[in-house]
Amino acid sequence: MSTIAEITKTMQGKMDQSIAAFKNTMTKIRTGRANPALLDTVHVEYYGSMMPLSQVANVSLLDARTISVQPWEKGMGAKIEKAIRESDLGLNPASMGDLIRVPMPPMSEERRKEMTKLVRTEGENAKIAVRNLRRDANDHVKKLVKDKLASEDDQKRSEAEVQKITDKHIAEIDQLVHGKEQEIMAV
Repeated sequence: MSTIAEITKTMQGKMDQSIAAFKNTMTKIRTGRANPALLDTVHVEYYGSMMPLSQVANVSLLDARTISVQPWEKGMGAKIEKAIRESDLGLNPASMGDLIRVPMPPMSEERRKEMTKLVRTEGENAKIAVRNLRRDANDHVKKLVKDKLASEDDQKRSEAEVQKITDKHIAEIDQLVHGKEQEIMAV
């Protein structure tokens, strides 16, 4: 049987993981600016198997609106270019010798609004995950009280602590959503 402190600690760890997953999702949502993480989902055929782009080329920023992709082997350029073009990212790469430039097309106002909606939806999903973890933690504590392993005062203290941790995580999610919206709407 676990203690209230262990239940709280486990819940906090899971909430931190939810926020980390949310941050990871946010890096994949396109803003008007270039971000090398955008190409993380692109896979390239390499000697018969599909490899992530980052394992066959160096992906970096040339400037705020251009990603550069430098293949590690000659002859991979065309395959990489094709993989980027065929990805669902709507990007149009251009080769310059061995270097592939991937310019970020400016986003239309309508597209920006779609992206902010997507950010809000993802933020809401992250908050739901955090609230579910809060509920699970409170249920575990209630079970301890029911099994006479903790007092009702312990339960009240625990619920207050759990709520405080939950509020902190939800505020962090709101802050991340707000920051991403600002980034998307900045022209």
